Amino acid sequence: MSIKRITRHLVEHRWKVRRDFPPRVLAAIERAIKAGEATHAGQVRFVVEGALDGVPLFRNQPARERALDVFSHLRIWDTQHNNGVLIYLLLADRDVEIVADRGIDAKVGHAGWETVCRAMETDFAAGRFEQGAIKGIAAVSRELAKHFPHAADGPNELPDQPVVI
Repeated sequence: MSIKRITRHLVEHRWKVRRDFPPRVLAAIERAIKAGEATHAGQVRFVVEGALDGVPLFRNQPARERALDVFSHLRIWDTQHNNGVLIYLLLADRDVEIVADRGIDAKVGHAGWETVCRAMETDFAAGRFEQGAIKGIAAVSRELAKHFPHAADGPNELPDQPVVI
């Protein structure tokens, strides 16, 4: 466990999320998810967490493990075609993780998701939070549209609003 990481998580808490993801940006993210889901039958969730608290922080939980916890907690795995995708940002670490349900993950694979994550991290490192999030959502939506084309009668199984933790 790094003292530097602990300090970063204790100092860069929720205020940073409010600064980097104000209501205007969160609304743009929601619109991007809605627009993307109009092109495919998948389900996309965007979650930004400012920093880890308590036990997850002091047991040095990696962003990937935390993303898996969030994926489960939000029941993103519970979609009809197993095509839910979580885009998770742990802001204090500037770490983006994509967790995809088995239906879409088998088609895109780890390398495909990693490419999207690294592009988003580049934008975030440059302070382009809205642009990075929207580009990432668009990239995920392109993959979903390729493998799960839009179905006119398909329900919107998960909320489109971004989640701030």
